[in-house]
Amino acid sequence: MKLLLIEDEIKLTQYLKKGLVAEGFVVDIAHSGIDGLHLATEGQYDLIILDGMLPDLDGLGVLQALRQSNKKSTAVLMLTARSMVEDRVKGLQAGADDYLTKPFAFSELVARVHALMRRTIGVGNNGNPQAAATSLSLADLELDALKRQARRAGQDLRLTAKEFTLLWLLLRRKGEVLSRTELAELVWDMHFDSETNVVDVAIRRLRGKMDDPFNTPLLHTVRGMGYVLELRPEPPQDGNES
Repeated sequence: MKLLLIEDEIKLTQYLKKGLVAEGFVVDIAHSGIDGLHLATEGQYDLIILDGMLPDLDGLGVLQALRQSNKKSTAVLMLTARSMVEDRVKGLQAGADDYLTKPFAFSELVARVHALMRRTIGVGNNGNPQAAATSLSLADLELDALKRQARRAGQDLRLTAKEFTLLWLLLRRKGEVLSRTELAELVWDMHFDSETNVVDVAIRRLRGKMDDPFNTPLLHTVRGMGYVLELRPEPPQDGNES
């Protein structure tokens, strides 16, 4: 799942991003209201974590603009140092889906993120029902992002957080070849370096869990291009018919 964190406190941003990435989320960052609104309206996010106090355009202004845009149904969790009931009411009336007052425990933030995901399953950014992006499948492979479960042929794959995020991305874009550069940026939030093999190692470990124990491979290498998750037709069997 991909999140957008709009927060101007640098240390808090670094802390939250590190924790959310460890939980398996892909996280983009904006440190101002204008930059955050641009990313929110131009990108694709499952949820936005929005601070109320921001430079140039405050959280309430970002939220109001977002609700008038083509991404008006994206779930928004607001963060604020304000504890006044009137402030929370204003945020909720402007379209916030939930409110969390600073200081807060990181575990509560994660719990609220998952709760919002459950609440908004089946609703797209245009407000229309659609297939839940948090429940994906291909052949006998199933992934439930909310329960953090990946299973194949009924067997739990026991993936690490990064392996789970990698599989979720590949499965969400099944049939599409993803380059090493793209995978490095989306899963590890790093610019791909030809000297590193972090992507190849992760792919090898993921393949060892979700492909090697089963008869039909789903994760394929496209030489010189990257990797793709898809069900390919079985090659014809040799032999004479009787």
